Amino acid sequence: MKLLLDFLPLILFFATFKYAEGAKDWAAAFATEHFGFMVSGGKVGPEEAPVLLATLVVMVATLTQAAVLKLRGKKIDLMLWISLALVVVLGGATIWFHNETFIKWKPSGLYWGMALTFLISDKLLKKNLLKSMLGADMQLPEAVWSRLSMAWVLFFGAMGFLNLYVAYNFTTSTWANFKVFGTTGLVLLFTLAQGLYMSRHLPPLEAEQGSKPEEKQP
Repeated sequence: MKLLLDFLPLILFFATFKYAEGAKDWAAAFATEHFGFMVSGGKVGPEEAPVLLATLVVMVATLTQAAVLKLRGKKIDLMLWISLALVVVLGGATIWFHNETFIKWKPSGLYWGMALTFLISDKLLKKNLLKSMLGADMQLPEAVWSRLSMAWVLFFGAMGFLNLYVAYNFTTSTWANFKVFGTTGLVLLFTLAQGLYMSRHLPPLEAEQGSKPEEKQP
């Protein structure tokens, strides 16, 4: 359930964009009629309507996501706070200025924000966030935790640049596909790679459980 809630804004963004992209004239008329007051000039064109509607949907979905967690007394993760701030600021700019460039920067801002968070926590606050999240379930040497944390810093940094490369060198439709399928696949592969690396440094099962006493012979 939590996984679905985490991915819901992304799914809704993609679904709205694809639907509106297939009916641009309708999307432009709908956006102008219902949300014209939110855009500069009050009119939305067919080419910009899909991403504007998708941006509106992801803003509402992210706000709802945070509100539901708050009402249920659940902790709002740092990534969600960063995502919420970025989607409100950059999403609002996208809608008002009729410019999809702002919302395309949102994933990069999120990736770089997480990279910076991991880096500051590890180097300045001397707190390894990855160890804080997983340390209760597995025992690893401090050097391994440090390398894993820095790997996430580099990965998030690279993902931010990759997102901008796709955004500026391909169509918005291609960027939307990459945002949903490409980035998700890369994150899963990187997480799998980290899991394999962790498994190489976990203590043997026998060492964790301790050797069993030998049974006495009758």
